[in-house]
Amino acid sequence: MDAVSADQGASRPGTTDPVSADQGASGPGTTEPVDDGAAGPGARPAEPTPFLLVHGLSSNARLWDEVAEALADAGHPCWSVDLRGHGESDAPESGYDTGTAAADLAAVITALGLRRPVVVGQSWGGNVVVRLAAKRPELPGALGLVDGGWIDLHAAFPDWESCERTLRPQDIDGRPAATMRQWLDSAHPDWSDTAREATLANMRIRADGTMERRLAIPHHLEILRSMWDDPPGPDLPLVAVPTLLLPALGPQDERAETVRRAAAALPDASVRWYPGGDHDLHAQHPDMITTDLRTLVTPRPGRGGRRKETA
Repeated sequence: MDAVSADQGASRPGTTDPVSADQGASGPGTTEPVDDGAAGPGARPAEPTPFLLVHGLSSNARLWDEVAEALADAGHPCWSVDLRGHGESDAPESGYDTGTAAADLAAVITALGLRRPVVVGQSWGGNVVVRLAAKRPELPGALGLVDGGWIDLHAAFPDWESCERTLRPQDIDGRPAATMRQWLDSAHPDWSDTAREATLANMRIRADGTMERRLAIPHHLEILRSMWDDPPGPDLPLVAVPTLLLPALGPQDERAETVRRAAAALPDASVRWYPGGDHDLHAQHPDMITTDLRTLVTPRPGRGGRRKETA
């Protein structure tokens, strides 16, 4: 909701309670499968691989619940993070930019003692995890990019004013939460109740039943400006770990070339297309997203490496 189809994501440093130990489920099919480095359904990996799941702009950790639960059921410990100004995290006055967000994730990984986790980011969260891998290559073991990680607002708009005008979020404070609930039911009938309630948690519900946004509009715009000023292109060649791109579009889509260019810039990348998918693929298709992310689990000894597969 209220995020742009071009991109969404945010981040939060290690203030109080930086992570929520969420765990969630799984979703539908795509085209162009990639090498599966995961164990078969129901099998437990030899050494559990941790996952850190990062939401997008104006979103929150709970949207990963179903994916995280399914990963945990497969034996992988999972954490999802509420970035600064989002979810249950606090909202300092500064730090709403990609670089600070990546530093926040590095602090979370270190504080939790995670060893080479698979770090997954959706939308702007994808841009953030790409920056993390570029600047702190010793931390992640692999990256999952869910309809993000290649978002370049500077290339998408002729100037910042056009970008800001188009992507500025609506002021929804004071609107009835029931109205938003009805809109979610009609706009996303294929989502679970869990996913729709998690989306509603992007806002606070006041005692009188009205909403107020968790991420203030000025902070939202600071993140957008950071995305405008600081696109992920220079970071992509510096990512030294296997990366799976999960775009919410098909290989014939007019926007697919942007995904292909990003995959070509990454040293070890695969693409899994989701034709006609929602920007929040992890909410729409948690089962298939889970299956795809499990291919990033460190292969057992004797298994071959991943291949680069783009279209």
